Amino acid sequence: MNSSTPARMKVRGPAVPRWYKPPINDADAVGDAIRAWRARGGAGRAWIVVESLYSMDGDRAPLANLIEVADRHEAFLFVDEAHATGIFGPQGRGLAHGLESRDNVIVLHTCGKALGASGALVTGPALIRDYLVNRCRPFIYATAPSPLMAVAAFEALDILRDEPERRERLAGLVAFAGEALEARCGIRPSGSQILPVIVGDNFRTMALATALQGRGFDVRGIRPPTVPEGTARLRVSLTLNVGEEDIADMIEALAELKRINI
Repeated sequence: MNSSTPARMKVRGPAVPRWYKPPINDADAVGDAIRAWRARGGAGRAWIVVESLYSMDGDRAPLANLIEVADRHEAFLFVDEAHATGIFGPQGRGLAHGLESRDNVIVLHTCGKALGASGALVTGPALIRDYLVNRCRPFIYATAPSPLMAVAAFEALDILRDEPERRERLAGLVAFAGEALEARCGIRPSGSQILPVIVGDNFRTMALATALQGRGFDVRGIRPPTVPEGTARLRVSLTLNVGEEDIADMIEALAELKRINI
């Protein structure tokens, strides 16, 4: 879940019901949280807010199970496709493709990652879209996106439709990197373009990141509070700007640095 969500709820103050954070990939825990909230007197509709592909672990939310929970509890399911748009689903339409026609599902597609533009697209029921246009203050009083960015986003969508080989090439790189990472470093791959390398110690994480950057690899160290305590990590994000040779060299460098316990 994007950090802006709880931040906005805090701004709204006590009128907004408390938000809960059950285990992200446990749909049963989400259902239990909704039942517990109602047992404490919670009224109105619950909102289940997830990322379809998690930005720090690279794993997927169980959307099929979560929509069952949403239907069972008359809840809304809000899906942030920031890291899946352009990569997964038919024509890069994301992991929530096929759910967007439902009246209790809202999907956010950001344009600033795979689409290479800025801004975002909200898809969902017409009633929700009209409500946002007419009542969403941050949208109403924000400066409109540049027409150039809108054109860039449309062009990116056309490319996704017309050039599926781009996604196929990336899928090949993801598979190659996952196999190499497991073979050389004993790290189980995430199955996506986001490959976390859990280090644990904050200082060692940043030392490894600095050493890899010194060898020409743009690998970032991620520390708490961005990730939970004890799970500081290197975040490897694959794009079509690299090839198998680059990936192999990076993983070999990582294996060497881990071996010498930098």
